[in-house]
Amino acid sequence: ARDHPSAPQETGRRKSRLMAEPAFLVHPFDPVYDRKCTRLILGSFPSAASRAQQFYYGHPQNRFWKVLAGLYGEEAPSTVPEKRSFLLAHRIALWDAAASCSVTGSSDASIRSAIPNDIASLLKKTAVRAVFCNGQTSFRIYEAYRIRSGLPNLPAAVLLPSTSPANAAWTPARLEAAWSVILSE
Repeated sequence: ARDHPSAPQETGRRKSRLMAEPAFLVHPFDPVYDRKCTRLILGSFPSAASRAQQFYYGHPQNRFWKVLAGLYGEEAPSTVPEKRSFLLAHRIALWDAAASCSVTGSSDASIRSAIPNDIASLLKKTAVRAVFCNGQTSFRIYEAYRIRSGLPNLPAAVLLPSTSPANAAWTPARLEAAWSVILSE
């Protein structure tokens, strides 16, 4: 039927998304933290670009680093050591909610069968008092973990709008305004 002249032809991105198969992946790198961190930002799971770079928010169009830098009135860090130093200088721990999951490409919407990271053990090693989730998927995974863990000391998460380029409805200025809540914690 595909070769019939009136049959719709799949082209470009849609074709590649239709052909992509989900893969079960394990988180490939460690969280960023030290004992002085007071805030934890959770993403969902590393994108393909982040997995290639072996560090968080590696896609050049993701606005995470620009938003954080704007909040602190600094230039956005560009190298992995600069990003790590930036986070720790501002007492921010960074990790992802999922330790492993089935995912197609980099799409949060495709994440299935997520197994959460042991966030409670990370919190015990830090001074974290507030947890912030970068988008709905990380929020959903963390809150399910928090409720199922039965650990009463796990803080409820604050849901923040995703910095992903897929969240185009949120301008950088709107993101920065929404994310400013992390400054008060």
